[in-house]
Amino acid sequence: MSTAEVSSPVVETQHGLVLGREKNGVLMFNGIPYAAPPAGPRRFKAPVAPEPWDEIRDCTRFGPAAPQLPTGGMTNQVPVRWDEDCLFLNVCTPAVDEGGRPVLVWIHGGAYRHGQGAVPWYNGTSFALNGDMVVVSINYRLGALGFTDLSRLGEGFATSGVNGTLDQIQALRWVRENIARFGGNPDRVTIAGESAGGFSVCTLVACEQARGLFQRAIPQSGSGHHVLTPEVGARVADLLLEELDADTEEAVMSASAPEILEAMERADVRYNRLGIGDGVQAFYPVTGNDVLPMAPVDAAGKGVGRDIVMLAGVNKDENTLFTQPGVTEDKLRSQAAFYGSEGLLAAYRAMLPDASDTEISVELGTDFTFKIPTIRFIEARLRHGAETWMYQFDWESRQPFLKATHALEIPFVFNTLGAPGVDLFIGEGELPQDVADEMHRVWTAFIQGRVPEWPMYDLNRRSVRHFDDASTVVENGDQAKLVAWQGIR
Repeated sequence: MSTAEVSSPVVETQHGLVLGREKNGVLMFNGIPYAAPPAGPRRFKAPVAPEPWDEIRDCTRFGPAAPQLPTGGMTNQVPVRWDEDCLFLNVCTPAVDEGGRPVLVWIHGGAYRHGQGAVPWYNGTSFALNGDMVVVSINYRLGALGFTDLSRLGEGFATSGVNGTLDQIQALRWVRENIARFGGNPDRVTIAGESAGGFSVCTLVACEQARGLFQRAIPQSGSGHHVLTPEVGARVADLLLEELDADTEEAVMSASAPEILEAMERADVRYNRLGIGDGVQAFYPVTGNDVLPMAPVDAAGKGVGRDIVMLAGVNKDENTLFTQPGVTEDKLRSQAAFYGSEGLLAAYRAMLPDASDTEISVELGTDFTFKIPTIRFIEARLRHGAETWMYQFDWESRQPFLKATHALEIPFVFNTLGAPGVDLFIGEGELPQDVADEMHRVWTAFIQGRVPEWPMYDLNRRSVRHFDDASTVVENGDQAKLVAWQGIR
């Protein structure tokens, strides 16, 4: 292959030719459309394949993100370039040949409200070069535009409560049909994601419509519980339509994307004030339809996805990212009661006798949202012989209070500790490159199809690999917590 062909590679996809570029020893194709624009008459509709194009399409820049509002938090401080035409994916590959390499498909997090596949933390260069694999990152519809059940408006809206999930499935279908042309093997696909991306991974594992599109899965800080019942999904739709002052198809379709985003924010405030949803946020995937007949954890308990090999885990201190220091006794009691039992508080005080109220609040929130649901999803799969390995990320940030917070493991996994914004999370000092090297190596081996180095999770030992400056394997380390949460949602 000539120098020009390497620096300006062109690949023929099933929809047309795409132009990429060479950067840092890999070939990158960014902003490839995997579905038609979900705008205009296609708003709130299931994704369909894009129209073919005749000319070479320039895919040297990332496509726009899904419509979203900035959160103001540490992980999303600045507005992003977005458009309703947002269903794009990005491919990073060592070469466009017939290499048949393993494929990683990354699904971004962001509470199903914000984020995009173009985040520098998700740069796949190290995976491509160190693991000789192809890395794909995707955008999908978010918030009200991706997860509002508007089926009351007619048959064309039947999938509106799960369109973001269907976007992910559509992207995986694109990978199955096209990734061999980028040097990948469609029969060696691993899906992975963090937070809402981790929830998405578990949802896809337990979704019949995603069968055959991937063989391995890595949910990071995600589980199979974070979906809405049909009743709660309908209530969310009520709130959105009230805030939009719209009750007809015409009114909903004629509203602008910013108007929908602003109405979503107002609806969310009311949703939280009303205390509905059983701890699951508004504008999450809605069950009770052909795509998600039931919660993924229940589908997993029935054996759906038992053939998918999984590496699943959490961070030790997830909820420091969502908790302000100075939690009071009254707030702590209210938190435990909201989770289902004030008895939890006594159990956690016994387990953590030297912990402050704020530290116990973080521990309770981490376990309620992330750790206990992850363990329950894993154990639901065990009933059908599914192979799963579990990890916990323990390395603590040097920033005050953050510790092993939510999302901190991502740049370790991707080996992107030098990416913009990572320093805000890890704090000053020497980069913990040894920890990143270990995690990157473990993830690479798993994606390549190898067996992790520690025992598979089972009900006797419950082995968990703890990643830190000195990593260890702990057996039955969460037994007391499992007892405390027994019988509590």
